[in-house]
Amino acid sequence: MTALAEECQLKEAMNHYFGGSMINATEGRAVLHTALRAPRNQDIRVDDENIIPGVHAVIDQIKSFSQGVIDGSISSSNGQAFTDVVNIGIGGSDLGPAMISEALAYYKTHLNLHFMSNVDGDHVSEVLQNLNPETTLFVVVSKSFTTQETLSNATTAKHWLVDSCGEKAVANHFVAVSTNLQMINDFGIDPNNVFPMNDWVGGRFSLWSAVGLSIALGVGPDHFEKMLQGAHAMDMHFANTHLHENIPVVLALTTLWYNNFYGAESEAIIPYTQYLHRLPAYLQQGIMESNGKSVDREGNTVDYQTGNLIWGEPGTNSQHAFFQLIHQGTKLIPAHFIGFKNPLHGKQDHHDKLMANFFAQTEALMKGKSEEVVRREGVEESLVPFKVFAGNKPTTTILIDKLTPLSLGKLVAMYEQKIFVEGVLWNIYSYDQWGVELGKELASTILKEIVNKKKSAHDSSTSSLLRVYNR
Repeated sequence: MTALAEECQLKEAMNHYFGGSMINATEGRAVLHTALRAPRNQDIRVDDENIIPGVHAVIDQIKSFSQGVIDGSISSSNGQAFTDVVNIGIGGSDLGPAMISEALAYYKTHLNLHFMSNVDGDHVSEVLQNLNPETTLFVVVSKSFTTQETLSNATTAKHWLVDSCGEKAVANHFVAVSTNLQMINDFGIDPNNVFPMNDWVGGRFSLWSAVGLSIALGVGPDHFEKMLQGAHAMDMHFANTHLHENIPVVLALTTLWYNNFYGAESEAIIPYTQYLHRLPAYLQQGIMESNGKSVDREGNTVDYQTGNLIWGEPGTNSQHAFFQLIHQGTKLIPAHFIGFKNPLHGKQDHHDKLMANFFAQTEALMKGKSEEVVRREGVEESLVPFKVFAGNKPTTTILIDKLTPLSLGKLVAMYEQKIFVEGVLWNIYSYDQWGVELGKELASTILKEIVNKKKSAHDSSTSSLLRVYNR
C-alpha cells in the first residue's frame, strides 16, 4: 500500500504542507496548525515572513494570562479571584477545548470549565444558572466575531453579567479570541484581553492556538505547553519517518484499504478511558468535515468513496451498547482501540479489569468463535447459529503508557496527520468546508422571516413546517 502513497506523491505533498504552501487552494490559504507547536528556533514562512515569532508571542500571552487568572493576580471587576471559566464558541472553537479539558481533567487547576456552544437557549440557561457572575470569566472564541451561535450566546452572557455587576464589568470578565477588533471593542472587551487568530489555521485544527486559552486556564500553562510539545514530536515523526513505519501514513492506508476495497463506510473510535469520552465527537468534526468531499482537486465528481463515518464511545460502556453490531452484524466496522498501560489514580484492580476487556474484545473480534467450538461447549443444536462469531473483524490497537498532556498531544496530532494523508490519497481538498455554508445562509434568511412573520417562497415541505412553527 505504501506504493500507492508514493504514486500519489505523498512526500512532495508533505513538503508543501509543512512548508506553508497554499494547500487549501479553494480558500487560498496555507495550512499550518503544525507551526503552532513548532519550537521558537524554527523558520516557517507565509508570504516570505517567518510566522514563528508571532506564534510564540501568542503562546507567551496565553501562558501569562492563564497563570494570572490561576494565581489570582488577574481578578474580577470587584477584585475577587475567578472560580469559573465559560468558553463560548462552536465547532472547532468548542469541540477541541472541551475534549482536551475533559481528557486532562486529572491535571486541572482550581478553575471550573464550562462550555457554551449550542444556540439553544435552554443550553445557555443551564450553563449560567449555577454560576456566580462576580467570579465568572468568559472566553469568546470566534475569528470573525460574527458567528451567529457564538455572538448570540455571548450577548446573552453579557446581559446576565451586566444585570448583576454593571456594564463596566464586561472589560474584566470577557476576553476574546478573534480578529475583529472593531466588534470586540463595541462589545466592551478590553483590547489587552484579545488573543489573535490566523487565516492559516482551520477551526477544527485550532486547539493549539489561542483557541486553546480555555485549556491553559483549565489545566495550567505548563501542561498546555507539554501538549504542544507532544504534538510537535508527532509532527517530526510524520515528517521524517519512512512511509512503511510512519504511524499516520499506515493508519490512513488502513482506512483507505477497508473503505475503498472492502466497502466499510464507518470507523469506530473506542477509547478505554472515560477521560477521552469526547474524542469520538472531536474526531467526527476533524475527519468528516475535512474529507467529506465528493469532488476531486480538479473539480470533477469522484467515482469512489471518500471520507468515512466516525463514531464511538468509551469502553467498557460501548461493549454493553453497540458491540453486538460489530461482532455479529452484517456491516464491516474497523475500530480503533485506544488504551493506556498505567492508570492515573492508581486503582490497579479497576485498571486491570478495564484492560482485560480491552484485549479480550480485540482478540474476540479477530478470532471469533466457530460452529465447531460452539458445539464442543455443549450448546443446544438449535442455538448454535446464534452463538457463532465470524471473526476476522479489523481492529487497530493504540496502546500508550499513560494519559499525559504530552501523550495526548501526540495522539491528537496523529489523527490530524492521518486526515492529511487520506486527503492526498483521495485527491481531495481536506481543508475547506463549503459544505457548511448553505445551511448557514438559509438559516439567516429564515430567521428574518420568523421574526418578522413574513412569508417567502420555499419548497412545500419547508413552507408547511414554518406555518406550523409560526402558529
